[in-house]
Amino acid sequence: MPKLKADHIDNTPAEDAAITAAAMADPDAMPFTDAEWEAAKPRLKIGRPKLERPKVYTPIRFDADIVDAFKSTGKGWQTRMNAALRQFLDEHPIRKA
Repeated sequence: MPKLKADHIDNTPAEDAAITAAAMADPDAMPFTDAEWEAAKPRLKIGRPKLERPKVYTPIRFDADIVDAFKSTGKGWQTRMNAALRQFLDEHPIRKA
């Protein structure tokens, strides 16, 4: 709980009860029921759907001329590099030990 200022004065229990009663009597300020809160919850997930096979981050070092060649093709060069590596694997399957 935050620290209160030195001149802070708390409401008395009677004042607090009067404030609560006034709020509950106001039809425009009625609190939600549990059912209304359930209905107000968003039904959709926000953001991208989860990938079945998400990408894996791994730092890797390539020769500068290889990176420059892919970068020179413009935006999306990392996706094209991934496709080139995938094509290599399709043509040259690597056997697992």
